[in-house]
Amino acid sequence: MRPIRHRSALFMPASNARALEKARNLHCDIVILDLEDAVAPERKTEARTAALAAMTDGGFGDRGCVIRANAAATATGKDDLTALTGSAADAVLLPKVDGVTDLIDARALLGPVIPLWAMIETAKGIVALPEIVKAANELGLAALVAGTNDLALDLRCRVDGHRTALFPHLAAIVAAARAGGMMALDGVLNAIEDEDRLVRDCLQGRDWGFDGKTLIHPSQITAANAAFGPDAAEIEWAERVVATFADPAHADRGAVRMDGAMVERLHLAEAERILALAGQR
Repeated sequence: MRPIRHRSALFMPASNARALEKARNLHCDIVILDLEDAVAPERKTEARTAALAAMTDGGFGDRGCVIRANAAATATGKDDLTALTGSAADAVLLPKVDGVTDLIDARALLGPVIPLWAMIETAKGIVALPEIVKAANELGLAALVAGTNDLALDLRCRVDGHRTALFPHLAAIVAAARAGGMMALDGVLNAIEDEDRLVRDCLQGRDWGFDGKTLIHPSQITAANAAFGPDAAEIEWAERVVATFADPAHADRGAVRMDGAMVERLHLAEAERILALAGQR
């Protein structure tokens, strides 16, 4: 997948031509063209055709473009994955991944080139995370996406305003993503008019370790970009860490004193990641 930021990933129904055109001018980092939940059964073929056309008609500029297919176990999903082979999509998002078999089946249909993203939104998917991590590199799995709505329903848990019941499962998704060298994206918030809840969810997801958040409405982009992008203090710290290790006197040092504390090479790697996210490196 080409290097892009991933603070905000906006779902857009591929069957909605007006929405696709609008997406070309939105300030989200990633557009997810949805062929699954947001598309009525009778419009699935139309949505697939529109998504492919959007990719060949200039794409979405410097935004990443991911296409969410239908489940590989369904006839529609098989048609989706076969049609997407060789497309210009940056990745294909698989819904309701219950285990490695779902990824293997999808990869066989999609071919070896396009990266896969997996939505973890079932109890089976949570339990299968260790096996998914082991197979991630071989199967070209680049991201795990929390499907919080479906996951809560499948677990029959009650989600409060702080998502308390989902915390262990969201933490498991982040840990699996890190173990497998993948991105981790937080789930959507359906309450599109609750700005306070959105900001709280975004900050919470950032603090838990997610790289960004999936969204369902353009009005949610600004909050996600602000929460998951580095702030001025983080950028300033990162710049100083890079400068400290760039000093020839520290060329062979594994740890250096800075501002009364020790910073190590692992902090340098994090500083470089922050500056890359800020677009400075």
